[in-house]
This record gives sequence, structure tokens and C-alpha cells, in this order.
Amino acid sequence: QVQLVESGGDLVQAGGSLRLSCAASGRFFLINTMGWYRQAPAKQRELVADITNGGSTKYADSVKGRFTISRDNAKNTVYLQMNSLKPEDTAVYYCNADIRRWATTRGMDYWGKGTLVTVSS
Repeated sequence: QVQLVESGGDLVQAGGSLRLSCAASGRFFLINTMGWYRQAPAKQRELVADITNGGSTKYADSVKGRFTISRDNAKNTVYLQMNSLKPEDTAVYYCNADIRRWATTRGMDYWGKGTLVTVSS
């Protein structure tokens, strides 16, 4: 069974920084793209950033220049460094990964349970 486990969410003041981590565990063949999504109260879940296994990255316009996504393929882990945090960054942050369980199968979407980031003004 494949699991994604996030950590690093916390309460922080505006202007502060946090680093989120997400580790994939279980038996699988390959992890393709890994990413972070977030969902604020009464809002839809949105992509924050993602990174391919080759290192190509994509960011939401709202976080460009403040957040940095990275991954350690040897540890099956993706990180999100969040700087200059704003109250509007407050949300539950979810890890997502496209994982191929076997060499002969396509990738499937997996989600973590989420970690809460709260930014106070």
C-alpha cells in the first residue's frame, strides 16, 4: 500500500517561513510528478507547485518568488519551502504524487491527509 505523509504545518506570523515535507512509502515502481495543493476554508483545492522526477517545476502565480518546491528522489520525498508567508496562504496543504505501482501500469494519483498552515497577521 502506498502512503503519502506530510509534516511541517504550523502557526506562523506573516512574513515568516515554513518548510513542508512529504514522504512516500510502500511498494511502487516509480514516482512521476509530485506536488503540493492547498485548500482554504470555503475555497476549492488549488495547485501550489509541482515538480517532475526530472526536476521541472511549476508554481501558482500567487506563490512565485516566495515558495520553492524540491524533491529528493532517493528518499521519495518532496519539500515546499515557504517564505514571506501571508495570511492568505492559510490553508490545509496536501501532498500529491503520480505513482506507478508496477512497470507495466500507468501512474495513479495519491494524496496525503494534509497538514495545516496558519499565517497570522
